[in-house]
Amino acid sequence: MAIIDNTISPTGAAFQANRDGMLGLIGRMRDLEARTRNASAAAKDRFHQRGQLLPRERVALVLDPGAPFLELSTLAGYMFDVPDPAKSVPGGGVVAGIGFVSGVRCMVSANDAGIDAGALQPYGLDKTLRVQELALENKLPYVQLVESAGANLLRYRVEDFVRGGNIFRNLARLSAAGLPVVTVTHGSSTAGGAYQTGLSDYIVMVRGRTRAFLAGPPLLKAATGEIATEEELGGAEMHTSVSGLGDYLAEDDRDALRIAREIMGKLNWDRPSRDATMAKPPRYDQEELLGIMPLDHKRPVDMRQVIARIVDDSDFVEMSPNYGPATVCGHARIEGQAIGIVTNNGPLDPAGANKATHFIQACCQTRTPILYLNNTTGYIVGRAYEEAGMIKHGSKMIQAVTSATVPQITIYCGASFGAGNYGMCGRGFHPRFCFSWPNAKTAVMGGEQAAETMAIVTEAAAARRGKPVEREKLDAMKAQIVSVFDSQMDVFATSARVLDDGVIDPRDTRAVLSEVLAICREAEAREPQRMQFSVARP
Repeated sequence: MAIIDNTISPTGAAFQANRDGMLGLIGRMRDLEARTRNASAAAKDRFHQRGQLLPRERVALVLDPGAPFLELSTLAGYMFDVPDPAKSVPGGGVVAGIGFVSGVRCMVSANDAGIDAGALQPYGLDKTLRVQELALENKLPYVQLVESAGANLLRYRVEDFVRGGNIFRNLARLSAAGLPVVTVTHGSSTAGGAYQTGLSDYIVMVRGRTRAFLAGPPLLKAATGEIATEEELGGAEMHTSVSGLGDYLAEDDRDALRIAREIMGKLNWDRPSRDATMAKPPRYDQEELLGIMPLDHKRPVDMRQVIARIVDDSDFVEMSPNYGPATVCGHARIEGQAIGIVTNNGPLDPAGANKATHFIQACCQTRTPILYLNNTTGYIVGRAYEEAGMIKHGSKMIQAVTSATVPQITIYCGASFGAGNYGMCGRGFHPRFCFSWPNAKTAVMGGEQAAETMAIVTEAAAARRGKPVEREKLDAMKAQIVSVFDSQMDVFATSARVLDDGVIDPRDTRAVLSEVLAICREAEAREPQRMQFSVARP
């Protein structure tokens, strides 16, 4: 055994400052999530008066009670609907996450019809595409609860229309991969959105509420002169008895969700055991994760202290600790599940990059998933390091990350700057899952470094032209650059852009990793039936 020694003093001033700062960021995140729930719940009376459940009530009923539910991308679209941080409602108009339906681990996605009638919100498309990608990668059945007013025409962008086709393509890909798509159409599913219903393997419709048509009554009359009611044109009874689009006719939302659960319950699909393991918990309190990471990314931290609070028995077998020591690589277990860990106690140097490359390849050899705990200001720079082959060795590390044949999981714990973001399997390198802590920062470099770099370039250009530098303009330019960088590097900006799968409380890290490792393990073991085409409608 290789137990990590504790070097944290929870009573120290620095620890308390870190803890207070982290709790403040967690509180801000929870307030934003509550704002979204409250905005949707404000429609409760309207929904209940017409006999409907709110979207989150639907999600709660379709899921197994008491089973874990990993909600994804709760901050998607923050500040992109309205630029006022006091009024923005994040979430992208979609409730999505991984949970259990009749014992089957599924991806569940629901239009949040309590907000703007379920119209797609900013970054809602990106969020939907990401959860579909996760379902495909992790071989998860896809359960969608549909009620949407479609695209918001006041915010129409042609690129969203074109990219939006990927939603329908992915539904077909899921079905073709043998991953069942179960859809409950609670309300409107119109125009292109009708294919969200049509491209499903099992379709449940609600009497008197479901509407699915390519053109609603107003457009139909304008285009052809034909007059028809919504129920005649695309109601649940017509689609389940005449067109054949619907497979099951439910009496109300609750009945529809019951049917969806019965469908999943009858499928020939493995039910993973959720029995508690006998793994030993970490020896140190996970509450202490709040005070380990400084909010100032320039301050050093020993990431072994983070590892000690998330792995079984705080037992970590480190590889080559004296070679490239700023890069930490080693093996551990989380709830009994094997994991390789790569993290940073400083910039990545040539030796550290070499070590990480070797470690990644060794993990692939033994089929061990890899966890990247991002905390780096990037690959180290300087004449000596260039001569030592930093570019070459950094490139080999990036190649190893790109070519890895095992699931890779990334958590942004601190800084993730420059090419270090790439070498540490940042979002652009398609980790299987990617989460952030509330203090994390992601950027090509720090704002001050960017400003100083541009100031040097500007001064050099002025010198070549033989002109004096206008100090006031230079200072204004530097201030603007710092402002731009600072406004885009924290998690409230990056997660809003769906550059991760969500922000998590550091204290939840072990629980989240336990779930995603189980998801990855089940996906590795499953070989779903391959079908040439998705299920054809009768």
